[in-house]
Amino acid sequence: MEDSSGNIFADLGLPNPGQEQLKAHLTLQLYRLIKARGLTQTQAAAVLGLKQPHVSLLMRNRSGSFSVGKLMELLTKLDQDVQITVRPKRRSQATLSLTVK
Repeated sequence: MEDSSGNIFADLGLPNPGQEQLKAHLTLQLYRLIKARGLTQTQAAAVLGLKQPHVSLLMRNRSGSFSVGKLMELLTKLDQDVQITVRPKRRSQATLSLTVK
């Protein structure tokens, strides 16, 4: 048994683990918003400007084909403000993170 780093993508040795974790968090937020609004995948596709199969991918946490920028754009289409903060790193290694309110 090993302690987790807090990023499953890093623990699995995948490339760009910070970016992948950020995409997973953004995708989860999209999923929660779509569910909370009671939207079907077809309705969500119309709101987001996507085809229904792409919404299906998002709903199954398959964000691989979406960039972080695209996921943030989709959140704004669901009336969410998205903020990006850049500041000097506080740890030995720079990180990507997300705060959901």
